[in-house]
Amino acid sequence: MTLEMRWLCPLLQVFDMPASLRFYRDILGFSVVHKSGDDDDVDWVWLRQGDVELMLNTAYERAERPFVADPASIAAHGDTLLYLGCENVDAAYERLTAHGVNVQPPTIAPYGMKELHATDPDGYELCFQWRVPPRSGEQQ
Repeated sequence: MTLEMRWLCPLLQVFDMPASLRFYRDILGFSVVHKSGDDDDVDWVWLRQGDVELMLNTAYERAERPFVADPASIAAHGDTLLYLGCENVDAAYERLTAHGVNVQPPTIAPYGMKELHATDPDGYELCFQWRVPPRSGEQQ
């Protein structure tokens, strides 16, 4: 018998929660499901946009947070890549660039996905992608 799983909600460790909320909530359009306090400078947030869920947790308690993030910790975030099903990749590109996010235009991957890569404030990579319909005569 296999386990039946209904959803996945990754937990990312972030350095500056207000900066992360500006990115995920204000730019990407996630809504806050729940958080550990009333303002944006909290230690934990649960976000949702459609069927996509994500939790953010600060790397340090507020009183213990250094002035700058540890470069070694942030470098390790580059090993994490979140793929997000996004039907209109071009609209994602327009939205991100309109908000000052440095991204390259979408590309078509060899496996038939239109993709847009972006990096969040903590160095986590996001890939907005959607399958490109095959041209007539092409196999899927």
